Amino acid sequence: MPLAERMRPKTLTHYLGQTHLVGPGAVLRNAADVGTLPSMILWGPPGVGKTTLARILADKVGLPFHQLSAINSGVKEVREVIARAKSGGMFAGKSILFIDEIHRFSKSQQDSLLGAVEQGWVTLIGATTENPSFEVIPALRSRCQIYILEHLSLEELESLIKQAVEEDVLLSSRDIVIEEKEALMRASGGDARRLLNVLEMVVQSIPSGTVQVTNEIVKDLIGSTAAGYDKGGEAHYDIISAFIKSIRASDPNAAVYYLARMIEGGEDAKFIARRLLISASEDIGNANPTALVLATSTFQAVERIGMPESRILLSQCVVYLASSPKSNASYMAIKDAQELVQQTGDIPVPLHLRNAPTALMSKLGYGKGYAYDHDAPSGFSEQECMPVGLEGKQLYKPGENPREKSMRVYLQSLWKNKYGY
Repeated sequence: MPLAERMRPKTLTHYLGQTHLVGPGAVLRNAADVGTLPSMILWGPPGVGKTTLARILADKVGLPFHQLSAINSGVKEVREVIARAKSGGMFAGKSILFIDEIHRFSKSQQDSLLGAVEQGWVTLIGATTENPSFEVIPALRSRCQIYILEHLSLEELESLIKQAVEEDVLLSSRDIVIEEKEALMRASGGDARRLLNVLEMVVQSIPSGTVQVTNEIVKDLIGSTAAGYDKGGEAHYDIISAFIKSIRASDPNAAVYYLARMIEGGEDAKFIARRLLISASEDIGNANPTALVLATSTFQAVERIGMPESRILLSQCVVYLASSPKSNASYMAIKDAQELVQQTGDIPVPLHLRNAPTALMSKLGYGKGYAYDHDAPSGFSEQECMPVGLEGKQLYKPGENPREKSMRVYLQSLWKNKYGY
């Protein structure tokens, strides 16, 4: 049996981490103490104890525990478990159904759980590494409490190593000296299971005598540890979010760091380049219009060159965008304009702005009174272009950066009070 399985705790007292859920007075400990568990989704990264917690809770309340994995189970298996739970004699309607990686269930598979959860035939505990907001159907989410499990802290991981060395039936019989921990911690990525697996590999690599755990030994055994990054998972959304927000915050150091995380994780370079195009317009806009030009050139170059050279182009563009002045004035203008359209509906276009390609349209007044701005003094006619009822409505509000301040001055010189910000 692997070390991670041998070290799996059996009670909440020995359960490591997640004190916000199972510590004294915490929600799940209280629920287990009174024997009334709600259906729930346990959301958290790998190796933080989701399966272990489900087993401990079921044992604590003394209910039958049925476990399925969404990887190799379907509707048929779900219905079989529900049928057993319904006909369970004194435990009828009092069983726990644990589904690991519930996010891998399709909509129809998740639908098959609704009736059993709604009628109370089973208490569902689902475990997922993915955001339930995206991966669990709303009807099922509404019937479950969602609890977030966190990465284990450095202190908790160190405690786990000490516990394994001192208490495991096999490791405790060896002379193990933990001289250095940094490589173990990096290899774990906050995953207790991975940490114990690596520790076990080190011990097994030295079949006799003292086991001295050093950074060098760990690196030699496992090689370079790739950064955790799932292009279709939660890390994908978290890191791209941090990447864009670092550019917005004018922090090129952080932006390049998250760029490296994505590159090392194998992210599609064109996906990154597309996000830079959006950022150049949404977050920089007219504060520095050249940012959009550079982002466009970067996207085209990435398409032509490919990796690994594209990482240099992406880095150049990221540093430029992060170091540029910022303005979301254009983004806010279209956002406010869309909201205005939703509120006011299809207001007729003023007649003087309408095209009049036919005699009938001219007779109806289409285009009548239109002032051709190039014929006006200084190329400005001061005619109203907004529909009736929206005259003078301000949507674009130039930012406080130097370039848009000059745009504000120009507009004020033309429109006076209409653009008198």
